Amino acid sequence: MPASILAASVVSIPVRPPNRRSSSHLMATCVDCSRTKSASFASVHLCYKPPQSGIEGAVYNCREFADLDCAGDSGEDVDDVWARIRAEALSDAETEPILASFYSDLILRHDSLESALADHLASKLCIPGLLSASDLHDLFFDVLIHDLTIRYAVRADLHAAKDRDPACLKMAHCFLYYKGFLACQAHRVAHRLWNSGRLAAALLIQSRTSEVFAVDIHPGARIGVGILLDHATGLVIGETAVIGNNVSILHNVTLGGTGKESGDRHPKIGDGVLIGAGTQILGNVRIGNGAKVGAGSVVLKEVPDRTTAVGNPARLIGGKENPVRLQQLPSFTMDHTSWSDYVI
Repeated sequence: MPASILAASVVSIPVRPPNRRSSSHLMATCVDCSRTKSASFASVHLCYKPPQSGIEGAVYNCREFADLDCAGDSGEDVDDVWARIRAEALSDAETEPILASFYSDLILRHDSLESALADHLASKLCIPGLLSASDLHDLFFDVLIHDLTIRYAVRADLHAAKDRDPACLKMAHCFLYYKGFLACQAHRVAHRLWNSGRLAAALLIQSRTSEVFAVDIHPGARIGVGILLDHATGLVIGETAVIGNNVSILHNVTLGGTGKESGDRHPKIGDGVLIGAGTQILGNVRIGNGAKVGAGSVVLKEVPDRTTAVGNPARLIGGKENPVRLQQLPSFTMDHTSWSDYVI
């Protein structure tokens, strides 16, 4: 798998350490719902160059967030994605006054997307009497605020849901309700902990994510940016799996091994891939850039770039020798059925 699938380069990161505020202080802080970003903020610019797509001859790159203006002197994150989520939350709260407190607690009182996400995940994954939301918040927030790659990925994933899922009316709805999005962000934190040698904490997050969201992603799995886990229920991703950028995956998908073998044993998913519901991809096989796997397929062998594989066992549309090549990126079109000439 090309290193470009997951490679990202940080252009400049003149980051000053964030203000260390206690969780109790964050819980007590309310922000003015109508506040807009001030031109006086001494913003820190986090310039991030997104990973490039591996598909030749076309530009299918991730969204660029050239200037994430984060953590100014006021502590407020004023990037466009966060400003949009706040505006959407405020609009919903005005339309449905019964939700005003709900939106205030989960979005409007927070001064950054990272703070709100850490708090939201902590409240979902805590264990009353055993694992406090406050401790989990601190764990999530510490990783999110210091990892620019994750911060970029969170925003790219929000855009992926809004752009590709017709049911996603607002980014705020994705942030609040889409368990595929939340499970993916929890995994990003667990993966960072796993790579840092904090295996017990990473496995705890994996376990709680599986129990709460019905999404089981091993913390060792590597996942790119611009990911849509649509519905997500029943998704299983193994330890050595790799998922590229701009990938869309439906529910009840397994990226698994084939038995008891150890080592590198799970699928490698290229950029721009669409994987239909109920698909099982087993073993260390490659799904090429821009490929499509039809719903309910069982894939045991490599799927070339820009081709469509369907069936059990999966076969290429057009045949192995001269497969039909896709002209559009399937993860963006979300087209699951145009390959079929099936008639009832």
